Amino acid sequence: MASYKQTLDYLYTQLPMFTRVGEAAYKPNLDNTIRLLNALGNPQESITCIHIAGTNGKGSTSNMLAAILQCAGYKTGLYTSPHLLDFRERIRINGIMIPKVYVVKFVAKHKSLFQEIQPSFFEMTVALCFQYFADSKIEFAVIETGLGGRLDSTNIIHPLLSIITNIGLDHTNLLGNTLAEIAVEKAGIIKSKVPAVIGETEAKTKNVFRAKAKEMGSKIIFADQQWKLEMIKHAHDAMTVNAFHKNNLVFDALKVSLAGNYQLKNIATVLQSIASLSSQLDITEAHIRKGLAHIQKHTGFAGRWQVIQKHPLVILDTGHNAHGLQLSLQQLKDAKKDQINMVFGVVQDKKLDDILPLLPRDAHYFLCAPKLPRALPVAALAALFKDHHFEFSVCKNVVSAYQKAYKKCKKNDILFVGGSTFVVAEALQYLNRKNKIKK
Repeated sequence: MASYKQTLDYLYTQLPMFTRVGEAAYKPNLDNTIRLLNALGNPQESITCIHIAGTNGKGSTSNMLAAILQCAGYKTGLYTSPHLLDFRERIRINGIMIPKVYVVKFVAKHKSLFQEIQPSFFEMTVALCFQYFADSKIEFAVIETGLGGRLDSTNIIHPLLSIITNIGLDHTNLLGNTLAEIAVEKAGIIKSKVPAVIGETEAKTKNVFRAKAKEMGSKIIFADQQWKLEMIKHAHDAMTVNAFHKNNLVFDALKVSLAGNYQLKNIATVLQSIASLSSQLDITEAHIRKGLAHIQKHTGFAGRWQVIQKHPLVILDTGHNAHGLQLSLQQLKDAKKDQINMVFGVVQDKKLDDILPLLPRDAHYFLCAPKLPRALPVAALAALFKDHHFEFSVCKNVVSAYQKAYKKCKKNDILFVGGSTFVVAEALQYLNRKNKIKK
């Protein structure tokens, strides 16, 4: 039997992978997923799911919900993408990654099926996820969409609840050029008679969601119209908030082990999601408090405003589009440090015309390209930075960029690593090798 490494090599080389090659790997229908799952006996039908889509925030929201469910004693599956360090991060039960041996045996058993159907990497991973969760007899699965919603490979489930965090302009080449068009795609996860929670009310998208919910006979609630979050204490690696439901204080001094200011919107979405499922879940205030206070411990979540060290302040953040980066960069500007140094790289399909105006003018940029075909070459990135009169250095790779940026930092400076999930992943790999991440 093949080793785990050989199995991954097969998956990465034989199956088209969106994170590496982009649009060529995107399948604009659910045909392959349906064929795969039919061949497996439709394991997803035995799983109770919560389904989450959105341009930004769906990973954070998924991890918060999974942490709370785990603290309530439920055996909880969590499916997210992409991964940072290990493929198995995508599929977890109670925070523990799918065993290597299960991945190896699954691929070996179904290799002829893959050759017949020719699924994408993501389609295969979805099938693996549902089979593993069904075999493990989990009680709940939190399922994050990959790209879009309507045609996403995960959209073959009939969940207890559909959640859409927000809508921003990302993957416009595949999902649409306007917020309304993208909202139509995300709204595709709203199912018949299944309640839907929308995280943020947006003038250009709210009626899209209301129309879809009406069509499907589904109750719809906008979380930000129900919940207001008040920051009362903010550290670089955590926050404490008061949570008000319709102006009534429900959770005072609620501790959350995520630090990005943008998480306030995601927390509201999570609290409303738990409220919407209150008749079907046995979840107490204590479970919510415990789950949110230790999200990373319960689920292994990483990469969102992740503080590596404090002097200098080193932050990794996987925000990778204008909507997500705007929130992260505003917090970066508010951090009151002497100098901002940024390790920055992107992939080719990002709208840099929207991103560049958001970047701090007083930062020094260490430009790089992550190691994947979809990456924007560093020379092209440098030309754009030159045209916009940024101060920058060109680096041969992510590790070199990090080393140079770190060397430049003084005690009261900031080193921010971002622009792309894959830049963060390579920086994390380097830091793990160097054992610089303090547990």
